[in-house]
Amino acid sequence: MVTIRTETVIHAPIELCFDMARDMDLHPRTVWPRTKERIVKGKMRGQVSFGEQVTFEATHFGIRQRLTSTVTEYDRPRYFVDEMVSGAFQFLRHKHVFFDRGEMTIMRDELKFAAPYGVIGRWADRYVLKRYMTKFITYRNDKLKQIIEEEWRNQRKN
Repeated sequence: MVTIRTETVIHAPIELCFDMARDMDLHPRTVWPRTKERIVKGKMRGQVSFGEQVTFEATHFGIRQRLTSTVTEYDRPRYFVDEMVSGAFQFLRHKHVFFDRGEMTIMRDELKFAAPYGVIGRWADRYVLKRYMTKFITYRNDKLKQIIEEEWRNQRKN
């Protein structure tokens, strides 16, 4: 099993960061364009909450795939967890944690996953998927940060 941890500093209030991070309308705008990721089933619009399920379809490594996850833990605005219920991984759990730091929010992601196929999967986890998934999460968080900070600037102007 692989664990990836990232932190992103966002200059916006914790509630705004939390709500926008779980906004399904924003999700396709924050992932790699080359994956052509889209939501195909479940909570397709608005903010995902406890118990809700979302199915994403995307192209990774040249293969069109579906991944369905459910929000299994939820405590607004501190954290939420989504876990894969079906998809290419043997296991995938993504915890999103938010820390209020006054004028800014620290958004921490912890992604745990394991590929199937025993020894081959463990090799792929370590030498391919860890780097790939780190870049995927970092890209998404950088895009999300830009969108949130722009929204916060616009709110403060009005």
